[in-house]
Amino acid sequence: MAFSNIENSEKLEIINIAIVENETFQHNEILQQAFETLSDKQNEDRLFNTQYTNEEKANQLLQNGEIVGYMTWEEEEPKIIIQSNGINETIFKYVTEEIIQNSEIIKNLAEDEIKKEMITGNYNLDYQEIYQKIVDKTQNQEVTLKDSSNQNLSYTMIEFYTLIAMACLYGATLGMFAINQNLANMSNNGKRIAVAPTKKGKVVLSSALAAFIVQMIGVTLLFLYTIFVLKVDYGTNLPLILLLGIIGSLAGLTMGLAIGTVLKANENLKTGIIISVTMLGCFLSGMMGITMKYIVDKNLPIVNLLNPANMITDGFYSLYYYDTLNRYYFNIISLCIFSISMMLISYISLRRQKYDSI
Repeated sequence: MAFSNIENSEKLEIINIAIVENETFQHNEILQQAFETLSDKQNEDRLFNTQYTNEEKANQLLQNGEIVGYMTWEEEEPKIIIQSNGINETIFKYVTEEIIQNSEIIKNLAEDEIKKEMITGNYNLDYQEIYQKIVDKTQNQEVTLKDSSNQNLSYTMIEFYTLIAMACLYGATLGMFAINQNLANMSNNGKRIAVAPTKKGKVVLSSALAAFIVQMIGVTLLFLYTIFVLKVDYGTNLPLILLLGIIGSLAGLTMGLAIGTVLKANENLKTGIIISVTMLGCFLSGMMGITMKYIVDKNLPIVNLLNPANMITDGFYSLYYYDTLNRYYFNIISLCIFSISMMLISYISLRRQKYDSI
């Protein structure tokens, strides 16, 4: 619920700025048109509220905190004056630099066009007409992009992915509880199983299957809640999403089985270890900060390649952001290998367990 409205609270507001309106600005048609468009009050999505004034008034507005900065002129070059560093100040500065760069491009194109005309012997030029043609050409030029990503890209999706990953891996507590009920040194039920003629394999398998069913019920409820109540968009590949949830839950369950069989400790300590391992994995995959996943992937990629929480998170991530399934299947296979490894560890550990007395 905390994640569901986080982006609305960070919605970009209209930025209050000022421009020193002098002779230099009045002769710069590109800057005038650009800021006029960006400050159009009829447009609800406008970027700026722009005031045109003299430098003394602009400085006073800045000191009073009524604007984030103002544009003045130094040797006929635009100069941005700000009082502090922040997102709005950075946007104002960046947009101005982009406009200036574009104006330089237009200027260079116009000069090239004039040189071409002169080379052909045409010296009777209408410079204003050439300049306007270049401006119109750059403004009307169309660029075609192939958008293969989801229409509703959201950086907070990584938070929900790690939430699902945490829920899947917390199935380890069920796996640990299931195996403890079959260990003679952990429960009275385990002592009975140890002396019973029933094969241990069948009993352990049935306990693990029961734990897995309970885990899947919990994960299903979480999916239903996030989809229908919180309106989380997991993309259009619902069967693949459910498959990832199933494999992720299996990974969590088998991790609990391995911890339950390998560690010779009481149930509380095993539970604490499971919670610690799960939370560390979710932290490294971006739950407490979405940049953490990127940092780990860039500097220590082997860590997240072995991290089941990241495998689940990255599987959801690949379904949401990419139009191919290569990365998704890589994570599915990685989770399967992890689950098989945990089951082998559990099997070997169970085979080696012997008791002098029960």
